[in-house]
Amino acid sequence: MADARVDQAAPPVLELRGMTKRFPGVLANDRIDFDLRRGEVHALLGENGAGKSTLMNVLYGLYHPDEGEIRINGKSVAIGSPKEAIEHGIGMVHQHFMLVPVMTVTENIVLASEPRQGGIFLDYDSAAERVRKLSDSFNFAIDPDAKVESITVGQQQRVEILKALYRGADILILDEPTAVLTPQEADELFGILGTLQREGMSIIFITHKLREVLEIAERITVLRRGKKIETVPREGSTQDTLARLMVGREVLLRVDKTAAAPAEPLLTVENLSVVDERGLEAVRGVSFEVRAGEIVGLAGIDGNGQTELIDALTGLMAPENGRVRVGDRDVTTENAHQHLEHGVGHIPEDRQRRGLVLDFTLAENLALHDYRKSPNSYFGWLRPGRIVSAAKSLLKEFDVRGGGPQTRASSLSGGNQQKVVVAREVSRDPRVLIAAQPTRGLDVGAIEFVHRRLVEERDEGRAVLLISLEIDEILSLADRILVIYEGQIVAEYGPDVTEQALGIAMTGGTREGAAA
Repeated sequence: MADARVDQAAPPVLELRGMTKRFPGVLANDRIDFDLRRGEVHALLGENGAGKSTLMNVLYGLYHPDEGEIRINGKSVAIGSPKEAIEHGIGMVHQHFMLVPVMTVTENIVLASEPRQGGIFLDYDSAAERVRKLSDSFNFAIDPDAKVESITVGQQQRVEILKALYRGADILILDEPTAVLTPQEADELFGILGTLQREGMSIIFITHKLREVLEIAERITVLRRGKKIETVPREGSTQDTLARLMVGREVLLRVDKTAAAPAEPLLTVENLSVVDERGLEAVRGVSFEVRAGEIVGLAGIDGNGQTELIDALTGLMAPENGRVRVGDRDVTTENAHQHLEHGVGHIPEDRQRRGLVLDFTLAENLALHDYRKSPNSYFGWLRPGRIVSAAKSLLKEFDVRGGGPQTRASSLSGGNQQKVVVAREVSRDPRVLIAAQPTRGLDVGAIEFVHRRLVEERDEGRAVLLISLEIDEILSLADRILVIYEGQIVAEYGPDVTEQALGIAMTGGTREGAAA
């Protein structure tokens, strides 16, 4: 998508000079320089906790810099709030959307900037018409009257972009914009950004995904541990060179593992049916098993019953029919706590809603499952010192950055929050590990680490069920691959299946067609 027509000699529309931001015990940004040209996509690349989001939150007025200067079109400006950032033509789409689910698309877009009748009453019809015209002009295909809670994640992201455009932004910050998107939605987003770029919009694209950077950006600035390492052009850059800049060492982009040695079944699913919250059958007669010493990958396009299947396997939802066994024990009707007690670990697909209590400290989150047990408690009394000590060890082992045991989970970057969840679940030595989107939001170094840990779990005799929307991840890790489509298992493959065959099965192709 990168647009070669960007004038590389043109003066920047935005400059950050010597930006520094400190938090207690953390130097998040250390004298960072950055610039952006008109009509350019400039990627900001780095590991989780490298300082990318902090730098952009300073630019957007959410944080106040300790040192440094912001210049827009050559003029030094002070930005003390998001309102002032918007007044300077800067819009930001956050990784976790800032939308009101029960309000319509129009109401969300015009919130705090509403057109009014007689200066008093909301002119909803006028607002909806303006939103419709704006949406049509960029081919966003959004219904202005739809409730946000009823539209897809990809459409919600378009609503966030429309909010910025409605307020006249010509500099757009996108913070990890594809972290919650399917591959198809990500492709649609790139098409939208291409349109915005041709209209003269300047875009800062925060990400850790190397393939996306090379597809979408003209220039790439790499941060590592709060410092700017280098700004490089897309031409001549490779995934390997960018990964080396990000992490400071060679990174293995492909999983290195030996052949599996499966043993007895540890997770057995028989004719399982699950209805969703609307009363519709989301999982339909699913049967499979995961053996000790193997990773079984579940591939499928989002929304084909994966969430409901995970909930049934982890005790979060009661199935309508069928059975679930862990080893020889039937756990079909048991709750989530009982599943944990019987050796089921669960890395949930939504770390903020299902994985963490954001207002709790990291130590408290790491002890959530076992706070009643020794050494975390003694005769019913919590032992905070033991909890903090154990947390300190896990945070170091899993390279969680941005805080210590007493840091609130809400203050960490999304990727580091994910590391906390992985640390808690893996450290309990489960018999069965259900890993749903385990590397969502992680950088290449952290992905390498998590993949290696999953393989280690397999090699130590655990049964690992990997549910992922990333075909590359499934192909890299899985010893067997199941494909789910419309709530049914439609195909099973070995690890040597092609990406094309998987893609055919994931979109409803037959076993014969997928194997052809």
